[in-house]
Amino acid sequence: MIRIAELKVPLSAVSYHPENHTEYHPEAQLRAQAAARLGIAPEAIAQLTVHKRSFDARNKAELLAVYIIDITLADPAQEAALLAQFAEHPHVNPTPDMTWKPVGHAPADLKHRPVVVGFGPCGMFAALVLAQMGFKPIVLERGKTVRERTKDTWRLWRKRELTPESNVQFGEGGAGTFSDGKLYSQIKDPRHLGRKVLTEFVTYGAPPEIMYAAHPHIGTFKLVKLVEGIREEIRRLGGEIRFEERVTDITIEGEGDDRHVTALQVLKQATGESYTLETDHVVMALGHSSRDTFTMFYERGVYMEAKPFSVGFRIEHPQSVIDKARWGKNAGHPLLGAADYKLVHHAKNGRAVYSFCMCPGGTVVAATSEPERVVTNGMSQYSRAERNANAGMVCAIEPSDYPQDAESFAWAFDGKTFGVEHQPAGQYHPLSGIVFQRQLESKAYVLGGRNYNAPGQLVGDFIKGKPSQDVGGVPPSYKPGITWGDLHQALPTFAIEAMREALPAFGKKIRGYDMHDAVLTGVETRTSSPVKIARDANFQSVNTRGLYPAGEGASYAGGILSAGVDGIKVGEAVAAAILGVDVPSSGVRNSGAY
Repeated sequence: MIRIAELKVPLSAVSYHPENHTEYHPEAQLRAQAAARLGIAPEAIAQLTVHKRSFDARNKAELLAVYIIDITLADPAQEAALLAQFAEHPHVNPTPDMTWKPVGHAPADLKHRPVVVGFGPCGMFAALVLAQMGFKPIVLERGKTVRERTKDTWRLWRKRELTPESNVQFGEGGAGTFSDGKLYSQIKDPRHLGRKVLTEFVTYGAPPEIMYAAHPHIGTFKLVKLVEGIREEIRRLGGEIRFEERVTDITIEGEGDDRHVTALQVLKQATGESYTLETDHVVMALGHSSRDTFTMFYERGVYMEAKPFSVGFRIEHPQSVIDKARWGKNAGHPLLGAADYKLVHHAKNGRAVYSFCMCPGGTVVAATSEPERVVTNGMSQYSRAERNANAGMVCAIEPSDYPQDAESFAWAFDGKTFGVEHQPAGQYHPLSGIVFQRQLESKAYVLGGRNYNAPGQLVGDFIKGKPSQDVGGVPPSYKPGITWGDLHQALPTFAIEAMREALPAFGKKIRGYDMHDAVLTGVETRTSSPVKIARDANFQSVNTRGLYPAGEGASYAGGILSAGVDGIKVGEAVAAAILGVDVPSSGVRNSGAY
């Protein structure tokens, strides 16, 4: 097969039927363009399939649909000659093999089943590929099933009642379940593992368009059904999923190069009983909010380090403002849907301010997992039909910004300081980012009125440094509610200064972005994990064999798709270790960046 990129047709050439959410690609035009590029007759193309479709909105007078297609020729012998002829052409290449291939099959005499801790996207795909290879993994998920978890999450939003082990952060499906359900990423993926993730999603209920849309998304409600389908497939293949079971400790034996995992201590949260689970291969697919587990790892000597992340607010605009700025006269076209955006500004004080996790046609949601703390996040349904657009507007921070004093640590960790008072100068305690998060989230709880309301301010008032008294023309979507005031108290001064500078700059890129009545809601602190649990080329902890740090919590992913891809890689690595074969090469250095 031959892959041809950068084929462009007018938006008007693509038809869309909203009643059945079906898009019809202009195959005749694509066939003609492909034939013209290759210098062959259209009839020489036997089959044409769309690999990817995006939109070019640089000329708002005429938006273009941009395609990458795969073709098969009626005479297969022609393909090699054409590929040789166009070997230097940037947009003509052989279609890669995107099929996932297992590293092997589980032996009959497996001593211990591999254990996967966490059932978000990373843990889910680690468990799925292990199950598909016959390893019958045991999954431990501290939260509840996705439907029970949804009830608990709504209880916080509607009744201000938090369930610490069942919320936006914890439970089946992970934090991505209550999000926009974005299914794209900027990770390097030479093995096309992202295709494996998308294919499995479609198998269990995702709309087929995610296979070709440049920026696919799925939304919360569709994710619920999909997650349940993957869960049942893992069980059908012999895997076991234990909900409401939290890992409280890890047994590590040996020293130096012989240091290795031998067991987990597990708490059954429904009964309060604990048990020991022997295992020598543990995938730790923790979310970025598993602070108690990070602390336990530190106490057990697992190597980790503080890492940068970002903090800020959620910002809301009328979706119509964003649509008009992005699509011009085409705003409202059913094929385009609700527009998104991506913005960045480098402030004079050296800080970067950028948009994060943009949710078109969505809502701002309460995302805390700890009592008496306020955290915000964004969520959209598949339809993206809500009135407002929202996104994180966040400022990048570094470990040098985090508290390094014993008093702050004792406050954050119930009297424990974890030796921060002995930290060498110029080094940053691995848990210091957690301290910083808890400080900001507790302050937001107080500013919100100590009832899980979030502190809020109108953008115009924020720029002027003036407290807001009431809502303007943009009704905030956050539930339980907003307490109006001055957000300058909610974040460090450097972040407030950088964000005040960024807003007018963003207004020049998206007209109306700095409108007075746009709403800021605080605080957003869970943009990524505050720690990195370092791993080696075999995906194991650099100082603890058998421990496989994975996904967002360990800082090897950022979003649903990249977490799923990392889960596949780690699942493969576990299988390879058990079978004594090489870990599949990704062709990309295992740096931990996402």
